Amino acid sequence: MKLSVYIAKRYLFAKKSRNAINVISAVSVTGVAIGTMALIIILSVFNGLEDMVRSIFNTFDPDLKITPALGKTFPAENPKLEMLANINGIACYSLTIEENVLLRYGERETVATIKGVDDSYVKVTGIDSAMWDGEFILKSDKQRDYAIPGIGIANYLGIGITFITPINIYVPKRTGGSTVNAEEAFNRRFIYPSGIFQIEQSYDSKYIYVPIDFARDLIGNENGVSSVEIKFLDNADEKRVRKEVSDLFGDDFIVQNRFEQQEIFYRVMRSERLVIFLILTLIIIIASFNIIGSLTMLIIEKERDIEILKSLGADRDLIRSIFIFEGWMISIIGTITGLILGFIICWLQQTYGLVKLQSDSLLLTSYPISMKLKDFIIVPLTVLAIGYWAAWYPVRYLTKKYLDKNDKKA
Repeated sequence: MKLSVYIAKRYLFAKKSRNAINVISAVSVTGVAIGTMALIIILSVFNGLEDMVRSIFNTFDPDLKITPALGKTFPAENPKLEMLANINGIACYSLTIEENVLLRYGERETVATIKGVDDSYVKVTGIDSAMWDGEFILKSDKQRDYAIPGIGIANYLGIGITFITPINIYVPKRTGGSTVNAEEAFNRRFIYPSGIFQIEQSYDSKYIYVPIDFARDLIGNENGVSSVEIKFLDNADEKRVRKEVSDLFGDDFIVQNRFEQQEIFYRVMRSERLVIFLILTLIIIIASFNIIGSLTMLIIEKERDIEILKSLGADRDLIRSIFIFEGWMISIIGTITGLILGFIICWLQQTYGLVKLQSDSLLLTSYPISMKLKDFIIVPLTVLAIGYWAAWYPVRYLTKKYLDKNDKKA
């Protein structure tokens, strides 16, 4: 093994009689290095985007969410809610109720979703850290109700925190009676905004927070609950807690973790990541064809050396391993170079934000980067496996051809 590696190293770095071999070897190293660097950078960008989106969703989505399997609401007196607090690993939970409504502010109006929440909601989510203006206050000391719309709703309706113009909220009455007067067909309440939140466009243009009692009174459902949102303790076993909650509520309820609450988005992100990985891996495979050309020319050039090694007692395996190790060294040098370059570029982007985002609507001004150890393990293993195959196949074929030819001459 040491002898074959030593000879392979001498062959790789020694000057060849045919300069084209040096050029092809350099091109092979460069191709593998660029492919490896691209893989590291692209995967780190996807990691950064996923972390950014996860942090946005985590501001709104709880650790665990319980919703009824049938219907929109269930009674708040459900005895299972009292047993929920006894499950080890749950820090707190919040009751919420949602309904589509018509909002009117001044002369403007839009359709939105009110989300009635209790006092524990701020503890369950990080919504209070996403305030664009004002504060997340649903009730004053005088028990006055307040609303917190998203910035998309606020911009469309022209809402400001002035406490002069209220937000009028309309919900169709639950009774089935018909009336000619449109005003009599709706429950109507007004409320003043105490703040405006900003999370993500789909949330900002859809939701407006109100106290749960206000929402129930408006909807006409005095004791309804749309969902139970749960926050875990820091050291909680998430799988165990979820199983206990699922066993407690049974098949009549749906229990979702954060991934399942945004399942489509996360699956799309992972699918895109996998596709990009496969495309760049294909590019590395194509770049590795240069290794085949380099080894082919080298074996032709070293035909006399092969005869000398055979006369000294070298067997087929030793001769093959020399050229296999040389091809693999090309991949190793390219891989290490690509990893170093990828790390440097990712570090520069993390530190200085060299590549800027073009959209002003996002929270970040530059592309997010998150380097993870698993990428620095998976990528070199993949590239080295491709490099070994690119060296093994042609060496096995060509050395067999030349060794058999030399045996016949002998």
